Amino acid sequence: MDLKDQLKNLFPDHEPTEDEQKIDVENEIWLQEEPIICKYEKRKGKPITILEGYTGADEDFKKLAKELKTKLSVGGSFKDDSIIIQGDYRDKIMKILQEKGFKVKRVGG
Repeated sequence: MDLKDQLKNLFPDHEPTEDEQKIDVENEIWLQEEPIICKYEKRKGKPITILEGYTGADEDFKKLAKELKTKLSVGGSFKDDSIIIQGDYRDKIMKILQEKGFKVKRVGG
């Protein structure tokens, strides 16, 4: 249940104005034509999934990283224009990104 639903429950007679309806546009992230590269590596014996090749703003890439980490319930980081996810989640990540409208290319193994 998001904030809008909670507010509707508290104030059922309230009609939202046009300014309140335009707020949802901020959650959009920029989609690119080039595919995002999804690759698998082992660092210090532990598997990681790396996403590279996003040409949008760093803010959008950080939002995407946070969303992936929360959906997969794993750790990770954002470094040097790449997202590093702990574990081998290439299939799940590719599925999530394709549902959002991104083109994804699997590299390695």
